[in-house]
Amino acid sequence: MQTKAILAQADVINVLDAAQKEADSNNWPVTIAVTDDGGHLLALRRLDGAAPFSAEVATHKARSAALGRKETQVFEEMINGGRTAFVTAPLQGLLSGGVPITVDGHVVGAVGISGVKPDQDVQVAKAGVAAITG
Repeated sequence: MQTKAILAQADVINVLDAAQKEADSNNWPVTIAVTDDGGHLLALRRLDGAAPFSAEVATHKARSAALGRKETQVFEEMINGGRTAFVTAPLQGLLSGGVPITVDGHVVGAVGISGVKPDQDVQVAKAGVAAITG
């Protein structure tokens, strides 16, 4: 039988805190979503000033990154590059800002950020991931 790493609640809090620290240091009002490897929401933190809509978008980005096992920016670039049929994939949140959390080569969850420019969303997400993956 195989075993796998999973996100503990302490890991989730570390991701949220690190992502919030990055967002706060830049005065970016974002929502931070963290999911497990199956895309199920483990935590959501909407910072002051973040649009209510960003909660839904961040959750979908995290879910898509977890299930797709890659950054959602890859999906966005694929669609923008002409693979428009991919918009019919059974995922939402195919926009930059979703980043998988990988431990020992296996996706254990993902972070989704929404609320600022795409590259800024990615920057905040990667800061959250780095808090537990180094």
